[in-house]
Amino acid sequence: MFHNNLSGVSPLPTHIHTLVDLLTSRAESNSHKLACAFLEKGELPTHEFTYDQLDLRARAIAARLQALGLSGERAILLYPSGLDYIAAFFGCLYAGVIAVPVYPPQMGKQIDRVLAIVKDSGAKAFLTNQEIMKAIGLFMPELVAGNPEAWIATDQIENKESTQWHTPAITGQSLAFLQYTSGSTGNPKGVCVTHQNLLHNERMISEAFRHQEGEMIGVGWLPLYHDMGLIGNIIQPIFVGQPIYIMSPLSFLQKPVRWLQAIDRFKATSSGGPNFSYELLMAKTTPEEIAALDLSSWNVAFTGAEPVRADTIRRFSKMFAPAGFREEVFYPCYGMAETTLLISGGDEGKLPAMLHLDPTALGNNEIKPVEAQTPHAISVVGCGHTWGGQTVQIVHPETMEICKDRQVGEIWVKGESVAAGYWNNPEATEKTFHAFIKTTGEGPFLRTGDLGFIYDNELYITGRLKDLMIIRGKNHYPQDIEHTTGQSHEALKPGGCAAFSIEVSGEERLVIAAEIEPNTLKTHSSESIFGAIKSEIAIRHELQVYAITLLKRRSIPKTSSGKIRRKACKEAYLLKELSIEAEWISDLTEENTEATEISPTPTPVLDASGIQAWIITWMSKKLRVPAAKIDPQESMQAYGLDSMGTAEFEEEISQFVGFKWPVMDFLINEPTIEEISKRGEMLLAERKSKSY
Repeated sequence: MFHNNLSGVSPLPTHIHTLVDLLTSRAESNSHKLACAFLEKGELPTHEFTYDQLDLRARAIAARLQALGLSGERAILLYPSGLDYIAAFFGCLYAGVIAVPVYPPQMGKQIDRVLAIVKDSGAKAFLTNQEIMKAIGLFMPELVAGNPEAWIATDQIENKESTQWHTPAITGQSLAFLQYTSGSTGNPKGVCVTHQNLLHNERMISEAFRHQEGEMIGVGWLPLYHDMGLIGNIIQPIFVGQPIYIMSPLSFLQKPVRWLQAIDRFKATSSGGPNFSYELLMAKTTPEEIAALDLSSWNVAFTGAEPVRADTIRRFSKMFAPAGFREEVFYPCYGMAETTLLISGGDEGKLPAMLHLDPTALGNNEIKPVEAQTPHAISVVGCGHTWGGQTVQIVHPETMEICKDRQVGEIWVKGESVAAGYWNNPEATEKTFHAFIKTTGEGPFLRTGDLGFIYDNELYITGRLKDLMIIRGKNHYPQDIEHTTGQSHEALKPGGCAAFSIEVSGEERLVIAAEIEPNTLKTHSSESIFGAIKSEIAIRHELQVYAITLLKRRSIPKTSSGKIRRKACKEAYLLKELSIEAEWISDLTEENTEATEISPTPTPVLDASGIQAWIITWMSKKLRVPAAKIDPQESMQAYGLDSMGTAEFEEEISQFVGFKWPVMDFLINEPTIEEISKRGEMLLAERKSKSY
């Protein structure tokens, strides 16, 4: 067990009990100081709020919500990352409305998840802007047309309405917003986050990150519907009264170096993201770009939301050292929506703690440190200690007893940042938020579902108690992916699929194992089954599949009651013990290099055929598919292109054709590669005619 007190941090003024108190106080004391700025294309500020401007917009939006009688109700927020999102969020708080941040569906994706959240939350209003409202009307006409009066375009609300605002009847115990976890789309769980939870967690973050000392300048690209983006990148700067420069996640994904360039340009001191974002920077940043950077102002490079990898820390620190980056700037931390955000973090300015463990002992839930050079040693990164008087215990998940020293167990958390429970779900709340130590009766604790241990006052995360997968910083439940797989092709059946992740080159990658009936491959080609699986998973889950194995009937390990034993299936896959009928692996290997040789980049020809040739070559390199096997009559999604790949495609094809092509808009209807190419030729012709 460990816990820590909030030492060295001045208490909040006695009149601040809610985020409304916080922002109104900032608007009075820092009225003309920059609060947040949006970086268009991730580069230059185009829109900004000072503290008094943000306060004014929040009052205007709140006044409209109050006039509609929505105080105490739930409101869905559907915005892209930007200042509209921030104003609407605080507008809800100012009105006493419970905000429900949701990412708007793109290209028809995530519709089921949005509808499930709408149903679970019982939302009475939808806040967005005119552009998004129009787009959602195409994807979800029944939602918009069925209740048009519930839709509010906040960009049409004038500031003069702010005079009608009145202070809401809320306290620190009042719900501020519902943070929906990235769980099963059929059974979403909304975490009930109170104003007190937020203020306590923000105070923890400010001490852990040393934001209360001197100037804190933030740069962020994380999505604002996500707890790390909203609480860490938006509310935290407001809590300490300092500015934040934000860009859309798309701007970062299209050109990752924009993140570092913004840190350099604005001399940011605090910024971060999941492990995959640092890997992406290493893969996409050139030596010339590094030479032009100055990252010496960066004091806290937080990393969380997915397993933090020692190898990533070492390689990134070495690669960006010429730009002034220091390894001690890395700040591994651990948290989750159920604890508002932060659970643990280290001491700022110290090298990240690392341990090297004996894999056999770890497999038995025991900790046995070994030397780094020991063959097959497993490296784990420490995620610091608790803050804010919170308590962490390592507990045996079945006996509910505290684990012995150097034993792996489930991480349990108790403290003021632990949320109030799950919205309208008392059974799940009781199971997750109301756990007690069997021997002492201490509690209630939050059961995180994560496995870990404490060593030398440092918390280490070793895995997950359940089958939850974290890929590129986003949670994915295997049962959702298995359901999609079973529905993707007539040769597959629900209940005969297993989804799990494996580590490939320091990154979690998705593997699908699916049973097929005897003689299936005589009537269906394996390529058609692989293509259907990849396409459906890319569309519905925005994931790119790494490998697919088609198995003989009754090959997937199951319990006596018929449940998928995913861990056993993963172990059998890694040991090559599965009864494989056909297999597809996305990455090239020495054995199949000749068979999957990628054609060189074609000579640029700016017509339909030239654009098509460029797209096929790009897809071949990106998705590791032989160019000869890419059919122009298929969509790009059919080959498993995920949202991150789509963002990269938009950036790179815009460079190829010589102008900014908003491909995202065009890809809504999943056109074929041939249709994309013809559309590009038409756009080029239009631009040429206008130039004369």
